[in-house]
Amino acid sequence: MHKSLFLCLSTLALYACVNAALPPPCDSEIYCTGPILHQVQTAKLFDDDKYFVDMKLRETPDVVLSAFRNLSNESPNNTVPPAKLQEFLSNYFEKPGTEFESWTPLDWHTKPKFLGGIADQQLRNWAAKIHNLWKSLGRKIRTGVKDHPELYSQIYTPHPVVVPGGRFRELYYWDSYWVINGLLLSEMTDTANGMIQNFLYLVNRYGFIPNGGRIYYERRSQPPFLTLMVESYYRATMDQEFLRAALPALEQEYCFWMQNRSVAVTLNGAEHVLNRYHVQVGSPRPESYTDDLELAEGLTEDRKEQLWMELKAGAESGWDFTSRWYVDRDWHNNGTLGDTRTSQILPTDLNALLCLTEKTLASFHRILGYGDSAAQYDQAAARRLEAIESLLWDAERGAWFDFNLVTHSKHFEFYPSNLAPVWAQCYSGPEMGEKAVQYLKSSGALQFPNGVPTSLRESGQQWDYPNAWPPLQHMLIEGLSKLPSEDAKQLAFDLAQRWIKTNWLAYMKYEAMFEKYDVNGDGKPGGGGEYEVQLGFGWTNGVALQLLDQYGATLTSGGSRVLSGLLLLLVTSATVMLQ
Repeated sequence: MHKSLFLCLSTLALYACVNAALPPPCDSEIYCTGPILHQVQTAKLFDDDKYFVDMKLRETPDVVLSAFRNLSNESPNNTVPPAKLQEFLSNYFEKPGTEFESWTPLDWHTKPKFLGGIADQQLRNWAAKIHNLWKSLGRKIRTGVKDHPELYSQIYTPHPVVVPGGRFRELYYWDSYWVINGLLLSEMTDTANGMIQNFLYLVNRYGFIPNGGRIYYERRSQPPFLTLMVESYYRATMDQEFLRAALPALEQEYCFWMQNRSVAVTLNGAEHVLNRYHVQVGSPRPESYTDDLELAEGLTEDRKEQLWMELKAGAESGWDFTSRWYVDRDWHNNGTLGDTRTSQILPTDLNALLCLTEKTLASFHRILGYGDSAAQYDQAAARRLEAIESLLWDAERGAWFDFNLVTHSKHFEFYPSNLAPVWAQCYSGPEMGEKAVQYLKSSGALQFPNGVPTSLRESGQQWDYPNAWPPLQHMLIEGLSKLPSEDAKQLAFDLAQRWIKTNWLAYMKYEAMFEKYDVNGDGKPGGGGEYEVQLGFGWTNGVALQLLDQYGATLTSGGSRVLSGLLLLLVTSATVMLQ
């Protein structure tokens, strides 16, 4: 047993960890596997593979499967022609979205207090419009999903939710951290509480939280932010009974990650345990079925299964997809999407997040009077800190880097995640944070007017250059703002100003918030990847509101400070030092 798993045997967590085994794979012969899924998706009847697997059945699965078998038997080579497939779908399926009923959050009101702290009148008006968007993103699952789950791919949850938007019709895991933080600023504590209760419900049902609210996501998760969601809610309400009731599920989720997503690495004679993304389901993703089939063409069956597992692990990371997970045949951080090897990499940000989770769980135990178990979580965080600094920290470069499990070496490409331990405050010496600031200045990532790119590689994938994503901007800005130096705090403000300017200009052009933005060109939505850029957008709204709250007294809609003399001096000086 890994040392850090000993923690999972604390009295409170014993039941949780006994039940932290993986659930069985989704066995739906319509939504997850089988000939209907294969023929409908490969016929490419819809622009987006997700459309079909979100459709509701009009009849029970047995009736639908029997009807399809009869139809296949009447067709040459058992392959149903596209026109007949369309007719079949019309007879036996309803379009996506019928599983929801319209819902306006009851705790929404027009003037939350944070608006009064935004000095720029145009930004204040815009913040009020973002606040208004919560009403359009609210969803309530119909009781029919609870009564007849076999007719839906939707996973039932008891409370209404705020969804990301666009093709993402349902609840998503890590998006919801920034959504909940935005809801709390909007003084929508009941809605935020309901969303957290849904996640606790999912942990109690599955032992972990699936990627999103669909059965085809049942074997993969996303970055585990539930403990931090609970912390945000607790800070806003100081509700100890809520905290006490939530704690067993938080421990159960933590145990899932330690039992099913951890790996021991021996380096210089010492064993360290860190975490990775790892999904052992070797089949195409139902919601991206044809993409996965086409990518695996020409591979042996074993290689196909391995690739599909790695793609699912990439989806579990939230970064789907990116050159960050590429490992070529020489085991270098190069290649193309077919070289995705997510499970062979120890990610800096996942381990920083779990370090912060361990520290937060320790804090929760102390608040509730459980001193002995608090000490165990403190010890787990200390062990992880030692592992992070042994395996991921590079003193010469001044940052933390993903670790290749095959070569036992670091990947030195730039990603904002290289500074995740600054955000998590998971480092041992104050000089490390300041070194990370110097690393960021010299990285080349600060030269763009509209945010920090997700990488400096233009791979065509959406979690690469030139896209900038709201959660990564926020983690970077929040981390810098926590450092003691004025240099770091000013850089945090300047990056916040850039990001707000980008979001605001795009809203002025399109009257919409987007899931991601292009670091080049003012107010330009991002692109690339498997689908068109989406509107909505939950986490974008949450991050914008948090930055407007934190820096509202000084942010400007004109962005006059967006490339302030100080920031230009910082970047120029760092560049000169490298020459």
